[in-house]
Amino acid sequence: MGIFNVGMDIGVDLGTASILIYVKGKGIVLNEPSVVAIDQKEGNIIAIGEEARKMLGRTPGNIIAIRPLRDGVIADYDTTERMLRYFINKACGSNWFFKPRVMVCIPSGVTGVEERAVRQAAMQSGARQAFLMEEPLAAALGAGLDVAAPGGSMVVDIGGGTTDIAVLSLGGIVCSKSLRIGGDKFDDYIVRYIRRTYSLLIGERCAEELKINVGTAFPRGLAENKVVEVRGRDLITGLPKAISFSAHESFEALQEPLESIICTVKEVLEITPPELAADIIDKGIVLTGGGALLDGLDMLISSETGLPVHIAEDPISCVACGTGKALAQIHLLRNAKGFARKAL
Repeated sequence: MGIFNVGMDIGVDLGTASILIYVKGKGIVLNEPSVVAIDQKEGNIIAIGEEARKMLGRTPGNIIAIRPLRDGVIADYDTTERMLRYFINKACGSNWFFKPRVMVCIPSGVTGVEERAVRQAAMQSGARQAFLMEEPLAAALGAGLDVAAPGGSMVVDIGGGTTDIAVLSLGGIVCSKSLRIGGDKFDDYIVRYIRRTYSLLIGERCAEELKINVGTAFPRGLAENKVVEVRGRDLITGLPKAISFSAHESFEALQEPLESIICTVKEVLEITPPELAADIIDKGIVLTGGGALLDGLDMLISSETGLPVHIAEDPISCVACGTGKALAQIHLLRNAKGFARKAL
């Protein structure tokens, strides 16, 4: 890339399920699963991203496919750093003349130790400067909300590992809560339900496909009757077995995590200043993140809160796009709540 990389800005949505990279002037240039396949004997990385995701649950004894991020934070620092370096190189080219500035998103509930780990990983991956930004603020920017205005906006960002709920005004976060519940937890509850109901063990990839195909948060009409075939291992006989799984059953399976999200949305509304609460009645709640695509989730939140709920135009890429917008407005956001200083 050479000298043309001067001033390159990169936004990174470092997600539990997937990593999205935004490059200034190009938009989203990379969207891959945050999965790494490692040879345990040698310690070498065999595959990263989509290629590694295909190996989940299908590797021989000496190879392990892992997700180095759990619940929105780094669980395996070294692997995360190597994965992030690989993705930045893939998105922007490895022959930098000048190192890029990198903006990385973090859940709003991370600890100081977790925050430092993300900063350090970004710097070790080749960043000239690393900035951190809380996910709800980035999601709001990416969804096109005018967060700099004095009016209140509410965002519910449901990622793979966390759900971040925040009310924003005047360029910062007024009140927020973060839950370690997201798309991965939805998958876990589907696995548990099928194991408990049918004594059938399925893998996480299978559970994710069920969530996408028949998962619903608010069953109604024909969607409730949709049925798919599920294959796994019978826990009683130990033999392969197939069952039928319906949308209504997925609704039952997801009751607990959805209830937690609804309760937290209500908690944030309860601590919202009355003037901003009045604005939210008019504007409604905006859903972002991959979890926003769960069938009927907008209708469920609307029925529970009595507020209009809108799904962002491209919910999956909102956080990554928001980081790109934030880099262009750093001078305005430096002192905003939800925006962290650069790593030195």
